[in-house]
Amino acid sequence: MTHHPGAGMGAVFVLIAAVLWGTTGTVASFAPTVGPLAIGAAAMGVGGLLQAALAGPALVHARHELRRRWLTIAVGGLSVAIYPLAFYSSMRLAGVAVGTVISIGSAPIASAVIERVLDKHRLTRRWVVGAGVGLVGVVLLSLVEPARGAVAGDTAVGVLLGLLAGVTYALYSWAAHRTMQGGAPMQRGVPSRVAMGAIFGVGGVLLMPVLFVTGTPLLESWNNFSVGLYMALVPMFLGYVFFGLGLARVKASTATTLSLAEPVVAAMLAVVIVGERLPAWGWIGVALVIASLAVLTVPVRRNVRTAVGVP
Repeated sequence: MTHHPGAGMGAVFVLIAAVLWGTTGTVASFAPTVGPLAIGAAAMGVGGLLQAALAGPALVHARHELRRRWLTIAVGGLSVAIYPLAFYSSMRLAGVAVGTVISIGSAPIASAVIERVLDKHRLTRRWVVGAGVGLVGVVLLSLVEPARGAVAGDTAVGVLLGLLAGVTYALYSWAAHRTMQGGAPMQRGVPSRVAMGAIFGVGGVLLMPVLFVTGTPLLESWNNFSVGLYMALVPMFLGYVFFGLGLARVKASTATTLSLAEPVVAAMLAVVIVGERLPAWGWIGVALVIASLAVLTVPVRRNVRTAVGVP
């Protein structure tokens, strides 16, 4: 298995992003009167527009390259808009742990299917092992915290919304990576900040009407406003800057698998800050996810290609 130059640093960048994202569930719990649509629209919408602003001059310079990829960017932007609405609604209905685990845990499989169907990629056996170990870990973590006060129907809807979040997360990761890499034999890619600025800028614009309709509670108190501000600036803006740097160096399927660190961070913060307790299988789940990250990130020196197809 050969590694893309800089793949090690790419993995580190994605892991930094996952750690920042892992704080969102705990921070959102400090603003219980703000609905999940408002939280999602503020976080990803404002964060996305900041990404576009950061890349402003470069976006103008690369406009012809971006126009050739308008369909990929449109798919990515729409996925960016849907993802936070589904993700935060899933956490509100099914519980923070279950919502996070379903959303992030389903993304690697969705990403692998997307790459298999659209890019004809074959997945390495190492990736399959790493993803499998990580998914077992997140399943164990999903058993830790049943949703409190949610009826069965709410939990089922929350799980479905988590699956939608996983698919849209995989889609915009694929779209961003495809935009950076070119996607055709003779087609040049664009820099990381340009691809992320374009896709997240489109998503941010699409989320602004949602924020306008649902965001009033964010202005009702300094506490609510500061939660929204943190979400937009730290996990969404800064986190996705790191994620973009990572996507420029590793495949989308690898990046989404490395993101399995997010529910581990979320569980740790729930224990340390919120005061929840992890049972034994929860700690086993944490250990398995960490083991999966080790499998995926430790460099392999040999050049033998061992690949398996996705059924």
